[in-house]
Amino acid sequence: MVWFVGAGPGDPELLTLKARRLIAAADVIVYAGSLVNPAVLAHARPDAELHDSAGMKLAEQIDVMCSAVACGRTVVRLHTGDPAIYGAILEQIRELEKHGVPYAVVPGVSSAFAPQRHSASSSPFPATRRRSFHAPGGPHAGTRARGPARSRRAPHQPGRFSQRWHDRPRRR
Repeated sequence: MVWFVGAGPGDPELLTLKARRLIAAADVIVYAGSLVNPAVLAHARPDAELHDSAGMKLAEQIDVMCSAVACGRTVVRLHTGDPAIYGAILEQIRELEKHGVPYAVVPGVSSAFAPQRHSASSSPFPATRRRSFHAPGGPHAGTRARGPARSRRAPHQPGRFSQRWHDRPRRR
């Protein structure tokens, strides 16, 4: 079986428990050396085969994964962040399906949460409650922060979305 595993935003402490367990149990690990933190690979077994996919073409990656699965070995295809977000797993999955290779996707911590983790120690408030993320007048003041002088349309004209919404055909 091939496991597409999310390695998180780079910090090995942000691996999910399942990701860490699969990395530790894998016989073969295919990872992007230019993206995956080497400290994440420290969880791999000493006898695991490690393949840096940075210099490999898709066909080579598929060959490595298919031949390992044919030998009854467990394969982890390690992606940064969450493999389904900005990951190229769809083309890999299509190729594995052509070869009849079973696979599963294990989500990882998205890199969108990395800034929050690193800034958490500097502020006791969650990102949604910090005033620095909003316009000076509060969380809902951003709609009028620019003022009419910089607006592209006069304040009394509704936007295109609201015009389309009100002019939409109604079902009866």
